[in-house]
Amino acid sequence: MRFRQVHLDFHTSEAIDRIGSQFEKEQFQQMLKLGHVDSITVFSKCHHGWAYHPSEANKIHPGLSFDLLGAMIEAAREIDVKTPVYLSAGFDERLAVSHPEWWVRPRYGGSEDLFRPGYHLLCLNTPYLDILLSQIAEVVRNYDADGIFLDIVGVRECYCASCVAEARAEGIDPRDTDGMKPLWERTYANYTRRVRETVDAHAPGLPVFHNGGHIRRGRRDLAGMNTHLELESLPTGGWGYDHFPLSARYAQPLGTPFLGMTGKFHTTWGEFGGYKHPNALRYETALSLAHGAACSIGDQLHPLGRMDEATYRLIGSAYAEVEEKEEWCRDTVNVADVALLSVEAAGAHAADGGHDSFTGQADAGAVRMLTEGNILFDVVDLESDFDAYRVLILPDRIRIDEPLRAKLSAFLARGGRLLATGESGLHADRGGFALDLGVRHAGANPYRPDYYHPLHPLASLGEAAFVFYAEGQRVELTETGTELGRREDPFFNRDAFAFCSHQHTPNSGKDGGPGMVESRNGIYIAWNVFEDYAVKGSLALKETVLYALNRLLPEPTLRTSLKAQGAVTLQKQASKSRYVQHALYASPVKRGAGVEVIEDILPVYQVSMELRIPETIRAAYLAPQRKPLDFKQDGERLTYVIPELECHQMVVLEYGESQ
Repeated sequence: MRFRQVHLDFHTSEAIDRIGSQFEKEQFQQMLKLGHVDSITVFSKCHHGWAYHPSEANKIHPGLSFDLLGAMIEAAREIDVKTPVYLSAGFDERLAVSHPEWWVRPRYGGSEDLFRPGYHLLCLNTPYLDILLSQIAEVVRNYDADGIFLDIVGVRECYCASCVAEARAEGIDPRDTDGMKPLWERTYANYTRRVRETVDAHAPGLPVFHNGGHIRRGRRDLAGMNTHLELESLPTGGWGYDHFPLSARYAQPLGTPFLGMTGKFHTTWGEFGGYKHPNALRYETALSLAHGAACSIGDQLHPLGRMDEATYRLIGSAYAEVEEKEEWCRDTVNVADVALLSVEAAGAHAADGGHDSFTGQADAGAVRMLTEGNILFDVVDLESDFDAYRVLILPDRIRIDEPLRAKLSAFLARGGRLLATGESGLHADRGGFALDLGVRHAGANPYRPDYYHPLHPLASLGEAAFVFYAEGQRVELTETGTELGRREDPFFNRDAFAFCSHQHTPNSGKDGGPGMVESRNGIYIAWNVFEDYAVKGSLALKETVLYALNRLLPEPTLRTSLKAQGAVTLQKQASKSRYVQHALYASPVKRGAGVEVIEDILPVYQVSMELRIPETIRAAYLAPQRKPLDFKQDGERLTYVIPELECHQMVVLEYGESQ
């Protein structure tokens, strides 16, 4: 997989003419060189439904007079730049206007203005699918594409005439949502299978990716319908800075080649004249490398076809650095002490509500804490090998059925430890805990918010009673548990007839039972602390969780002095007999309504690192500078200091035999 890709959007209205009239091969090539680009996804068909090349399976854009797709492929190939080809699959407004019976239909009609500008989603269980397949076949047959990118697809809830008729023919009541779900799953699986057959008939093995804006954790079957994964995750475009680390830490252990896709835009796709700060792209591409991913940056070509020099100067500021770093980032495996069992993967959160649902509060809060706490982790699903990790986190809403109970019991029997929070650990189908966590369930906590009083001082805040806002569980201590902190009740819940001050009722000091308990199997915290952290971001929540993890992991693989706005990963490049330790530091700030930006990146000095690795290190150096770095190794304990960290620094640790 190429490491410096551009996704060149070209969704262009038929109301604009002279399409591509300013395209020049030399200028196109110059911009790719300026941007240090080695792969660019170019358009066969856009959301408006038009082709950008002569077509029998589609209609060429009425304002285009030549083969723009072919010209781009030819120009890119001359300078050794790959050209995957894009086709809009879910949107085709040209056909949607003439075939409204092919639209994806919700069960309940929406309230949007009929004349709101925008696209209409098409159902792949209609005759549209055959048209789409003919368009794909034409591209693969007529052009030397390096891959096919199909956009706006996924398992869709649909009540169009075709879906309803098929359901009724099979004896399914369309009003039964659960009865309809297999049909929607089958529709998507049929689409991906037929795409693969269509592509292989002309170009066997050509890479194909089906983009839905999010790789669903726990749906390995859907991920496996792709040859590789492209993690669309524009931090300023609705995904936020939590989404990519969460997705990447799930994707890399799957073993499928993948990239992280950000954008050059200040906001999101379709923003002409919008640019983020170069430091933001430097950080976002470095974050991809640190998580074992290649890079892709989204751009949109002007309708007249001239590449924007400011954009490629901006992209080049990041990709010049990526180009220097690639050799240490290929074919790596993440080193992790902790596994986070995703709430989405366990079926307790559905990422079907747009960008805001792609992370989920429990998963997002957990990843934020782990990253800020410099904990090496992966995100796992129910099929993952838990034994590869020392600690498994069950965040907030992981109820336990029998297959999961058996798998967790085996993990614990082999020496693994659990950190369970909130309702995690409770039986899926009845009351009580499915595992011995040192507590007995006494029901849902009636107070919200209430207070946590640790029996130890927190790292920054000392000892006090800290307000926890999230819902929680009442528990009682058993003979196998040791209390690490207690719950304290407020005087009463706030309501219209009994309230106090501006927000919530103060602490009464009354003991509400254990708040955090340690047992031989791990530690249980009685609140949904990760959801709470995603919403409130309280320091007390994070320091409570990190205290628990420090008890469960007394000798972690990595310790560092890097502060909370930093991030660290440790990748193993076994083919080169080396580890590559990544350190990043940047501070996103809120700018405008819901937009996080990175502008200033301040250097951090004298960052200490302590690693525990079994191999004997024979050389250490900073990369890409190739500057030797002093280190000390005593058994498995390795220490060194990064003299300066500006945005991103790699430390390469070359090893010999294991000790």
